[in-house]
This record gives sequence, structure tokens and C-alpha cells, in this order.
Amino acid sequence: MAHIDYYFTVLSPFAYLAGDRMEQIAQKHGAKIAYKPVDIMTLFSEMGGTPPAQRHDSRKEYRMQELQRLSKLNGMAMNFQPAHWPTDQKPASAMIVAAEKAGADAGALSRAVMKAVWAEERNIADDATLTAILSETGIDRAALEPHLDAARAAFDPMTQEAMTKGVFGAPFYVVDDQRFWGQDRIAHLDAYLSGQL
Repeated sequence: MAHIDYYFTVLSPFAYLAGDRMEQIAQKHGAKIAYKPVDIMTLFSEMGGTPPAQRHDSRKEYRMQELQRLSKLNGMAMNFQPAHWPTDQKPASAMIVAAEKAGADAGALSRAVMKAVWAEERNIADDATLTAILSETGIDRAALEPHLDAARAAFDPMTQEAMTKGVFGAPFYVVDDQRFWGQDRIAHLDAYLSGQL
């Protein structure tokens, strides 16, 4: 069975715009996904990236054009300057890791959290908001509680693991020794899993 290590940050607009395409491809190929939220600012500082706020104006303008195009092309509502961005990513990241440990749908939770940021103007650092998102996603928070401490402790090690695998941005998909960066490379991931690459 193929295995996809999915490195992402819940604050990434491009991870949000990936929708559920990775999950569809994984299902098509019978691949297992490991959801690994990471600290994108650490990746930027350690792996040669530049945080959006520090980029040249031309890059900022291009990023905005790209987000607007992708939102339309993917049919996904989006607030391009959300009210609660950036915000503390750790509580939501821990919930996602705990959901996976509990056997819940970590993918659905990841997408709901990112939709909350990018389309619903909700603060994912707020505990009541996270509890509501869990409920909306059909996940019992009580089932996650036994896993939350380990999930919180996993955040920094997963970020370090990502860097050892050459991950420098988000979303990032790793299968075997192959790395795919960006929601616009999901088709390449599909081709690799199909044996075309």
C-alpha cells in the first residue's frame, strides 16, 4: 500500500485550495495518508523561504492574483485577507493529529479548519470555535482528549521530520523518495501513484 506523508499548515491558503483532491487520489490508489501539520515559519527560516509579509511587493501581488484565480478555478469561496490570519496554529494542529490517532477523519477536520480560516472568518485559535468545528465535522471531542497531550508534543518533532525530508513549504506531499510541493502538483502525485512517473 502506498503511503503519503502530507505536510501542511492549517494557515496555508494553498493547502485550503487543495480541497479534497489529495484524498480522492489516495482513495483511487488505495494509499494511506499521514496528516502532519507543521510550523511553516520554522520551515521558512530554516529551509530558505521568505514569509509572505517579508516578500517583495511583486511577489505579494502575484500571490494575490494566484489565490483569486485558484479560488475561481476550484470553485471555493475565499476571503483573501481573513480576519483571523495569522493566528495560533498549534491548537488546531493538535486536534488534527489527535483525530488521526483516535481513528477519526483527520482529512475532513483539516479541511474544515482551513475553511474556517479562509472562508468563514473564524478564529481557529479559539477553543470554543475548535469544539464547534469538531461537532460540525462529526468528531467527538471526548474521543480526542486521551491523545491531545501526545498530539501537542508531536508538533515540533513533525516540523523537524519535515525538514529532514526536504520539505520547505505547504502543502507538501511525500511518497517514497518523491516530493511534490503545492496544490498544483496533485496531478503529478496521481501520475506517480499510477506508475507514470
